[in-house]
Amino acid sequence: MDLLIELFSEEIPARMQPRAREDLKRLITDGLVDAGLTYASAGAFSTPRRLALAVEGLTAESKPVREERKGPRTDAPEKAIEGFLRSTGLTLDQLERRAEKKGEVFFAVIEKPGRKAADIVAEVLEATIRDFPWPKSMRWGSGSLRWVRPLHSIIAILSDEGGAQVVPLTVDGIAAGDTTRGHRFMAPDAFRVTGFDDYAAKLRRAKVMLDPAEREAAIRQEAANLAFARGWEIVSDEGLMTELAGLVEWPVPLMGVIEQRFLDLPPEVLQTSMKEHQKFLSARNPKTGRIEGYVTVANIETPDHGATILAGNQRVLAARLSDAAFFWENDLREARAGMQAWAEGLKAVTFHAKLGSQADRVERIAALAREIAPAVGADPDQAEQAAKVAKLDLRSAMVGEFPELQGTMGRYYAQAAGLPDAVADAARDHYSPLGPSDEVPSAPVSVAVALADKYNILGHFFAAKEKPTGSKDPFALRRAALGMIRLIVDNSVRLSLEYLVSKDIDGASFVYAMHNGAALMTGQPDGSTVITDFNSAMVLGNQFPDTFGRARSQMLEMFETGHDDFVKLVDDKPAGRFPTKREVLELLAADLLAFLHDRLKVHLRDQGIRHDVIDAVLAMLGSDDLTLVVRRATALNGMLGTGDGPNLLQGLKRAANILAQAEEKDGVEYSFGADPKFAETDEERALFAALDAAEPKIAAAMRAEDFPAAMSAIAALRAPIDAFFEAVQVNTDNQVVRRNRLNLLSRIREAGRLIADFGRIEG
Repeated sequence: MDLLIELFSEEIPARMQPRAREDLKRLITDGLVDAGLTYASAGAFSTPRRLALAVEGLTAESKPVREERKGPRTDAPEKAIEGFLRSTGLTLDQLERRAEKKGEVFFAVIEKPGRKAADIVAEVLEATIRDFPWPKSMRWGSGSLRWVRPLHSIIAILSDEGGAQVVPLTVDGIAAGDTTRGHRFMAPDAFRVTGFDDYAAKLRRAKVMLDPAEREAAIRQEAANLAFARGWEIVSDEGLMTELAGLVEWPVPLMGVIEQRFLDLPPEVLQTSMKEHQKFLSARNPKTGRIEGYVTVANIETPDHGATILAGNQRVLAARLSDAAFFWENDLREARAGMQAWAEGLKAVTFHAKLGSQADRVERIAALAREIAPAVGADPDQAEQAAKVAKLDLRSAMVGEFPELQGTMGRYYAQAAGLPDAVADAARDHYSPLGPSDEVPSAPVSVAVALADKYNILGHFFAAKEKPTGSKDPFALRRAALGMIRLIVDNSVRLSLEYLVSKDIDGASFVYAMHNGAALMTGQPDGSTVITDFNSAMVLGNQFPDTFGRARSQMLEMFETGHDDFVKLVDDKPAGRFPTKREVLELLAADLLAFLHDRLKVHLRDQGIRHDVIDAVLAMLGSDDLTLVVRRATALNGMLGTGDGPNLLQGLKRAANILAQAEEKDGVEYSFGADPKFAETDEERALFAALDAAEPKIAAAMRAEDFPAAMSAIAALRAPIDAFFEAVQVNTDNQVVRRNRLNLLSRIREAGRLIADFGRIEG
């Protein structure tokens, strides 16, 4: 048999509908299966006023179930027996006694008869309605039921070849039936249905498209047709398209034209204003590149073909765009005047309590962008200038109204200020990439500023002990780390974290938290002076041992969470001396590098590179050069995927294991002295020759960073290593030969170590 469920209510917010469909399907089908029913397929649907579920191939009743449970021994304590009875729902005389090796034991035999599908559906549907996981819900009238909006009616129909029956169910005074309603305005009358096909067909006649995917496709097609007729194109916005499909039951797209006086507004402003305020799709003229029209989606067909609706929308749109034009004109005047008022305004905006104002942050980013610029091929002056203006649009009226336009408006204002295009583009691009699918900037100045911005966020929040914990990442540091990785890797930037730290050591507040900690805890003995300079705090610590002791205790307390290595660093210092800036920075840099490595592993795994391959490469020197790490990992992953890869890996690991065991047993390191004159077999001599040929090739390729060539060179060792282990016993009784063979294995191990730590690779 088939099951149809509809929950008919007032308008469900569009953003909640996709999740609600999934929840309805999951809760109903899981409940039916748990109760012993099976089904062939299920599909969930939604419109603004209804959630619907169609289940096909549902069994008519559940099968009888016989369950046996073993209980305590018959001579067990009374409380144990009572607990067993409570868990089974039986009485003592209903239990069976069975003899076992360790004595007589109680058994409960529980028989559950089969149940009709209607009874199970009623039970599951009521539980689903009462416990539905809406993000927000409400009560209405005097009832106790909560729903996203007032619930009006319930359809619950079971149908088969013999006909349809309504499932007997009443929830908070709402009795299940077989009646629903169509479009609120065009077909408001109630009508009866007998099953899903009848339901969907009658809804369509009543001006309701049940399937949200169909509504979205209809909007997309008609909007494209309307735009094409004017020589325009619809600006892609998948999120808005899906939202529109959740706002209407019968979509009627209408095309409007933007007034001439607003066409000089930036297209992003027009698009954002229309989307946020009125849910309009934007229409672009490809000849001019301007947004010149829009598509609004009505929920009703009108005799005047939407003219009245468009006229109303036009009035509201004109008011909204007039505000935007006012913001734009005022902002342009400030931009042309040099944006000094905005720069001053950033001094009053706190970035973070431990990290100062937005103006402080800008100065740090600008200083670092200037230092990074040569490494990415950017002009240092332009990089510094771009960093200084990139955040100024945060004080503009337009970004105050539309925060999502930050960066975008920064470019327009930088252009209005007469700044170079590279500087203006960097103001727009420095936030990117914001996510794994976001485009990565490639212009050198943009890359320099974007890297400085993300490093500033990441490094300084780490120093301020604001690292992510579990699923909590309030400052989006994981996103900043991924952004740094993609900027470096996608642009093949050769920039190590050590380099960044070294350039950030003085003016930047990478050690701001530590400095402030020293300032707060170190002062004159009478408490009249608080030292704000780190080096002065060190001097005072030496002059006043009592003060230093108090300072040291507070410093340790400050860093005890998340900076254990720092605590050890302080503990290891002689009495009366703080660690230096450099020592602290090195520790924080190591902490930051570990975090970046974790993000890099996720990034590379998404690209199909094995986690153990990444670990093997990260164990090598130069692991803070992320471009180098990725190139090594990509080449190694590719080599291991060839026919030679797995066998070569086994040979390298076997050589390393035999060598490690012998070195532990003998208490010596076998790392030199292998001589072909002591070789006794052709296989040994062939391995010597293969190593003689491969080692210089591998070393040269690694120096040249030609990693595919290095992989090819080491892959050539596969056959000689296999033949060696097939024919030769390493731990022979002849100690001279044994030592020679172990030293030969050392050459194999070292050849592998030129490339990666193969011991970390599985298999």
